Amino acid sequence: MSPSKTVRVAAVQAAPVSFDLEKSLEKLTRLTAEAVKGGAELIVFPEAFLSAYPWRYAFDATIGAREPRGREWYRKYYESAVAIPSPEVDKIAEAARTHNVYLEVGIIEKEGGTLYCTALLFGRDGSILLKHRKLIPTAAERLVWGRGAGDGLGVVQTDIGKIGTLICWENYMPAARMALYQQGIEIYLAPTADDLSTWTASMQHIAKEGRCFVVTVNSMTKVSDFPPDYPPFTSEHPDRRPDGEQWEADDIVNRGGSFVAGPLGTRLTEPLWDKEGIVYADLPMSAVTESRLDFDPVGSYSRPDVFTLTVNTKPGTSVNFMG
Repeated sequence: MSPSKTVRVAAVQAAPVSFDLEKSLEKLTRLTAEAVKGGAELIVFPEAFLSAYPWRYAFDATIGAREPRGREWYRKYYESAVAIPSPEVDKIAEAARTHNVYLEVGIIEKEGGTLYCTALLFGRDGSILLKHRKLIPTAAERLVWGRGAGDGLGVVQTDIGKIGTLICWENYMPAARMALYQQGIEIYLAPTADDLSTWTASMQHIAKEGRCFVVTVNSMTKVSDFPPDYPPFTSEHPDRRPDGEQWEADDIVNRGGSFVAGPLGTRLTEPLWDKEGIVYADLPMSAVTESRLDFDPVGSYSRPDVFTLTVNTKPGTSVNFMG
């Protein structure tokens, strides 16, 4: 990659057709083509885009008890998840290959009987360059998502720069960030489901700390993006809007806030709120080197004689067969 190269990225702020994998894939294909028309070389989709972030639902589980309805919805969630490999992965790969772009997609991955919150980075040729499973699901996510392992803490060299990713609140894990910094990350992808104002500040901090570009992308989600019988939004369910009223189809569940920050922590775009859209940014890659004049978190501004970090990059396999 030439240090003078400028890379156009696209953060696709959109909701999936929740619990409908086929229709969500159709939406992904359409929005990828739209981002390509906008000149993007790297296109990033939100956390759990294929095919649902299960907003406001703990699958009818409480401490000491589970209900049949929750198990039924877990089955539906599992059925709308993505196996690797699968025809669904082939469709994503085809989109990357057809348009000659890098494509990162947040998926709910299924392996065995467990679901994982996973980010897949596809290369221009449609190959999977990186598979990262979220290391620690947050709060009630831990009921339905398993934990990732260190084998996904990678940074890949591409012709547009060194790319890596962390998902949502694992970005608040300093050791995970340091693992990416040590590998020379230049374009840091942060798909999320966090629409709090503090998230914006966190992403700017990470960009400045890592001296890298940060692309954070969220869904803008409404009640109508879920099936009509999705429990939290039905009239008989106790869940309500923040004002105490019953949820309506046009109510916004997640406001979005996708944006891009530069390696000095400044915003290259403003956060996009309360609507779907594609956020474009042009990344002058020379800015990465320039930003490291006075700070490099794993070089000139590190003290390996005082602080050290060990990363276990083995897969999280429960059973190993010897013979």
